[in-house]
Amino acid sequence: MSLDAVLRQVRPPSKLAGRLSVQSLLFAVGEGTFMTGSAVFFTQIVGLSAAQVGLGLTIAGIAAFLAALPMGKLVDRFGPKRMWAVSATGQAAMFAVWPFITDFRGYVAMAVCMEVIGALGNAAHGAYTIDALPPEERVTSRAYMYSALNVGFTLGSLVGGVALAFQSNDVLHALPWFTAVVFLVNGAAIIRLPRAAHDKRTAVERKVKIPGPGPLRNPGWLLTTFFTGVFWTNQVLLNVVIPLWLVEQTDAPRVLLALLFATNTVMCIFLPMAAARGVTGVPTALRAIRLSSAFFVISCLITLATHDTVGWVTIVLVWLGHVTVTGAELYLSAAHWTFDAELMDPRQRGAYQGAGEMSATLGKVWAPAVFTFLAMNWGAGGWLLIAGIIVLATIGIHPSTAMARRFLVKHVPAEVLADARASTADAPAPDDTPAPDPETRAGRRVDAATIPPD
Repeated sequence: MSLDAVLRQVRPPSKLAGRLSVQSLLFAVGEGTFMTGSAVFFTQIVGLSAAQVGLGLTIAGIAAFLAALPMGKLVDRFGPKRMWAVSATGQAAMFAVWPFITDFRGYVAMAVCMEVIGALGNAAHGAYTIDALPPEERVTSRAYMYSALNVGFTLGSLVGGVALAFQSNDVLHALPWFTAVVFLVNGAAIIRLPRAAHDKRTAVERKVKIPGPGPLRNPGWLLTTFFTGVFWTNQVLLNVVIPLWLVEQTDAPRVLLALLFATNTVMCIFLPMAAARGVTGVPTALRAIRLSSAFFVISCLITLATHDTVGWVTIVLVWLGHVTVTGAELYLSAAHWTFDAELMDPRQRGAYQGAGEMSATLGKVWAPAVFTFLAMNWGAGGWLLIAGIIVLATIGIHPSTAMARRFLVKHVPAEVLADARASTADAPAPDDTPAPDPETRAGRRVDAATIPPD
């Protein structure tokens, strides 16, 4: 491969995509650093038991679920860029307070606040990217951002690992403060991004009720995001079920786990843009879903076979099972980003993001317990049932996307849908310099379309 070809693969699709990728990198470095040392921090610094940590995370997850739709409506009212920056700054403040938490009640309160603020950021980030990126480069730009996100998590894990290597409580105390500084830098980077179309509304316009039915009245959107949540159970297979299967049901050495996760990281850094190539609308996104599901099913079939293999055959097959489930993740990401862009009411992207997050959570929250039980207790039959669940979701998402599209055609004016396809006409010129409008200068949040780009 020539040097020019390599540079084309590394170069962002546009200047704005490059700036958004820097934001993704910063977020992931901060988050990855803290998450790497979080278990030790919560138990050794805060003084919690493992059961208390798990209970607190569950309570915080419920809070995030309930807050998703209200946070999305805030994004629609005040603009994605403003809310994104508010979220990043709020998270920085929360991380700065972590070292002062000393009991379970304080831990739960902090965890709930973090998740609610994070829900605001997720909705705003997704809405901004759809608003600000040209339709023809949304998927490729989100794929590039996804690569940057994985690079950031890798770097964050390295920083967290170095901190843990010191085996010092003083160093552990500093982890949240390091993350807080990174999030503040991230917030500054968000502020400098160009305004999206929905950041340009005046104070009077923001008080006007958005016309049309909300996302909870769009069954096609709710079903589509539910099925998407089911597909995202590939992460349960990747991070929970296959590792447990390797340890308990095969003769593969446990050190193989490090190779598996390294392989996933490398693939998610270098292959998202390749997987997203050609995904330009709902029909091609559905094709990507079929490819994703095929990889998921193949992973199940390969992994179940390792129960009866030995030695190097087991090692190779377990590795191939991990590679194929990573392929499912990559193609699903491209499809997910497209559904977000094509199947939401352009006037209510924040609310649609929030409702979609709620529905997707219902589609995947059950998977850790169910998939683990099926694989570990039912063996081959359990793996086939897991694969069957994905096949059923693949069949179901085709009519659900059509239903969601019909809902938009019926309830959203044709000119609004047409404007959404050319939303960048109102965006700043390629130099990305925002106009000095006093009404939007305070706007801080960008994109509000969920992590899987649209």
